Amino acid sequence: MQSIISVTNLHKQYNNYHAVKGISFEVYQGEIFGLLGSNGAGKTTTLEIIETLRTKTSGTVLVDGLDVDNAADEIKKIIGVQLQAAGYYPNLNLSELLHLFAGLYNHQIDTHAILKSVNLHDRAKAKYKELSGGQKQRFSIATTLINKPKIIFLDEPTTGLDPQARRSLWDLIRDLRKQSVTVVLTTHYMDEAESLCDRVAIMEGGNIIALDTPQALIDQLLASGFDPRREVKKANLEDVFLKIAGHSIDAV
Repeated sequence: MQSIISVTNLHKQYNNYHAVKGISFEVYQGEIFGLLGSNGAGKTTTLEIIETLRTKTSGTVLVDGLDVDNAADEIKKIIGVQLQAAGYYPNLNLSELLHLFAGLYNHQIDTHAILKSVNLHDRAKAKYKELSGGQKQRFSIATTLINKPKIIFLDEPTTGLDPQARRSLWDLIRDLRKQSVTVVLTTHYMDEAESLCDRVAIMEGGNIIALDTPQALIDQLLASGFDPRREVKKANLEDVFLKIAGHSIDAV
């Protein structure tokens, strides 16, 4: 598989604090790659370096063959980074916001097509502040599509969402992969990482302590003699909720 992100011996140090300690990994073109870890593990720092938002102390980071040290402007043209809610003007409608961000990229866009890709075309005239939590998250992903990026970075995209909205976002992320967009995401939900990610890297204390497919990591755990505390069933409580209380994802 072809690598689109290559990180080699990456270090980031703040005075005496070593946030990232010589990690190396690759992200393949067209995959969903999860960077997992507890708060303070170093995953956000790592992503911000790849996104050219933070400088590194040492090591090499290539994004589609471009070095973050001397090609930051070129890298920004081929990536999309999910914004947090504070990045939007609440009184502008969705079409106006997309045109605003498109102006920053100096791009001409079809707002209807972008909104339709995230199932928000019927909310084009709605103000951002009028959207539900799930709709806001879908719109935040829409803004990453303005420059037709090769790589999209999503930082905990489903945090705080109800089960319907969460599953809706999962479907959207899978659709991006079908369009050959590489997705790099962070999440604290292990079921989400297991369901979505082709591979995951687990960070702890600035190091990568595991990197493989979710199923391979599970198999390694079972082979080590791990004994689950309860029987694993074919459905869980979230499935029950979605079956008996779920409604159309169009509204979330």
